[in-house]
Amino acid sequence: MSGFLIGLAAILLLITVRSIRIAQEWRRAVVLRLGRFHAVKGPGVYLVWPIDTVAMMIDLRIQTISITAEQALTKDTVAVGVDAIVFWQVEDPRAAALNIANYNEAISRVAQTSLREMIGATELGHLLSERHAADLALREAIAAKTKTWGVAVRSVEIRDVVIPAALQDAMSRQAQAQRERDARVTLASAETAIAEQVVAAAEIYAKNPVALQLRQMNLLYEMNKERGTTVLIPTDMAAALGRAVGK
Repeated sequence: MSGFLIGLAAILLLITVRSIRIAQEWRRAVVLRLGRFHAVKGPGVYLVWPIDTVAMMIDLRIQTISITAEQALTKDTVAVGVDAIVFWQVEDPRAAALNIANYNEAISRVAQTSLREMIGATELGHLLSERHAADLALREAIAAKTKTWGVAVRSVEIRDVVIPAALQDAMSRQAQAQRERDARVTLASAETAIAEQVVAAAEIYAKNPVALQLRQMNLLYEMNKERGTTVLIPTDMAAALGRAVGK
């Protein structure tokens, strides 16, 4: 009898030792018991009995995938190429193991499809100028499709938008023409402002001849003070300036 008990204890000890599992801090074990979901085990030490099966080990760290869409048409029918990075993470290990056969592959395919859908619903100008808004729209589209898989999309970053060379050249010429137009408008506005000031000054001088004569004297002084030259002026103008100074 004692031998039987010793043997039974040895068998139980062996089963217990062989049932010990260790899960790393960032991993979770999805355990089935007799084919049905039992529990999510980990991190650290956990037991898997002979009637249990570890269906999948789930990595809870943030993962990244690169997605690319080449020659995708925007809403205004421009063929572009877009590269983006998707940052995602498993939040619900049970759903990731039971609701989808291969969540890694599924996420990649969904992200690729969502990228093309986003491009088709966005005009080129908005895609180029509102990159952050496009990132958010793409993240929300992917997250809506992966939510039932226990996967959360943390962020999406569009790295590059490639447009045809001919279109790049046309956009460059358009931007240059716009800059030239703005420069001409600014110059015309400045000339208009100067003309208005000249008209206002002329009205002041017309009402006050002495002010005009003093201005003439100041101009003569400014012309002569650095060059050290002799300026000849008409006699009547000199007399008028003299009368202005006398006043």
